Formats: sequence, structure tokens, C-alpha cells
Amino acid sequence: MENQHFNDIARQFAEEYGSSSGHMFGKACLKINNKAFVALFKGEMVFKLGRQAIESLRETYPESVNWDPSGKGRAMKDWLQLPIAYEADWSMLAKQSLEFVRATL
Repeated sequence: MENQHFNDIARQFAEEYGSSSGHMFGKACLKINNKAFVALFKGEMVFKLGRQAIESLRETYPESVNWDPSGKGRAMKDWLQLPIAYEADWSMLAKQSLEFVRATL
């Protein structure tokens, strides 16, 4: 699914941080050093933030869920899926996600 804001973030992050675009589980994603840090899933943005950060973000984003790319009840504990209602925060969360993944390299 195409999303202009995702594409804008992809361009910005490629220029500023040297990230690349790719695919993960068949979904468009952004990568740093070949490690995915954000993905687009059903028109929503997914961020790899780590369990602790996700727990603290639940109050701010009550409609968010842990990402379950298979749809089989096997959510990924380090990934948070945010509805398009929070699109204004996607860039900020993508930066946080980039920093989280860089710290694990």
C-alpha cells in the first residue's frame, strides 16, 4: 500500500542518515546497515522501538498494537504499529526507531 508520508520519510532519512529502502515480510521498509527499523503495513507505520519504549508509548498512542505481520496472533514484541491517525508523529518515531536499531548494531 502506497503512503506519501512514508515515501517522504524514506527520502528524508536516506539523505540525512544514509538509510535505504527495502522489503521485510513483503512490506516496504527502511533499513540502516541492512537492518529494518520501520515498515509500512496496511497503510500504517510500524516502528522497531524495543519493549521498554513500547510500554511507555502505550498511553500516548492507545490505538497502537504490537505488530503481527502474519496475522496469526504472533505479535513482535519490539515492533509497534501505529494507525494513520498518528501520522504527524511518524517522522519523530522513525528517528527514535533508527536510533534504537543503530544501538543494537
